[in-house]
Amino acid sequence: MNDLDFLAVTIELDKSSELRNISSVTEAAHVLFRLWPRQKGKNLSAARKACLNAIEGKGSVDDARTAFVAAAKEAKILVWNSAWEF
Repeated sequence: MNDLDFLAVTIELDKSSELRNISSVTEAAHVLFRLWPRQKGKNLSAARKACLNAIEGKGSVDDARTAFVAAAKEAKILVWNSAWEF
C-alpha cells in the first residue's frame, strides 16, 4: 500500500454493468479526468482539485476520497463505498 491508497470505492461508469474498484488517489484522478461520464458538476470540479492537491502533497488522501465519493454520487455512478457500515 502506498501513501495515496484509500479504502475502495466501487463505481459503474456506464450502463454495461462493469464495476470498477477505485482504491487510490492516482486511479481516482485518472477516472475523473479521462473516463467520467458527465463533464459538469460542482462535485466533479472539487474532486478533481482534491485529487491533484493530494498528488502534489497539498491535500490529504482522505479529502480526495471524500470528494471522489461526492462526485460519484452526483453523477449517479456510486455503487459501493467500502467505508459504509452495515
